[in-house]
Amino acid sequence: MDTTKELAVGQFVKSKAGRDRDRVFLILDIVDDNFVLLVDGNLRKVDSPKLKKVRHLVKINQISTAFADTLKDGKKPDDSLVRREIDKLQQV
Repeated sequence: MDTTKELAVGQFVKSKAGRDRDRVFLILDIVDDNFVLLVDGNLRKVDSPKLKKVRHLVKINQISTAFADTLKDGKKPDDSLVRREIDKLQQV
């Protein structure tokens, strides 16, 4: 994956490079064609998201509607919501 065209806010992704390799994140924001802001609710909270290159991510074909809807409403998502959504994905 080389650009953000395949990604959406609220989508689950997995890191394939760096110290956070194999961690699951939610996309908080799409910065440009090459970068996104990621959160996991633990190490990378909503207040301090991780800026990551798209080419270092693996797309998971699932979107957290609760997380995306919170952002669409103009509200700031809770870190507990992020953790809960990631836990749901990993239990499946």
